[in-house]
Amino acid sequence: MGKVIAKNVVKRQHGYLYYVDAHGNVCEAKMSRGGRKKKKR
Repeated sequence: MGKVIAKNVVKRQHGYLYYVDAHGNVCEAKMSRGGRKKKKR
């Protein structure tokens, strides 16, 4: 497992996933559900 080295460095937006790539950059990707809740049946 990794460890947290800094907090609150990136302003996060709702519906996006943030990760660190192989070069050490913080990347942003839109989540497949877009951060919305699942529909009730």
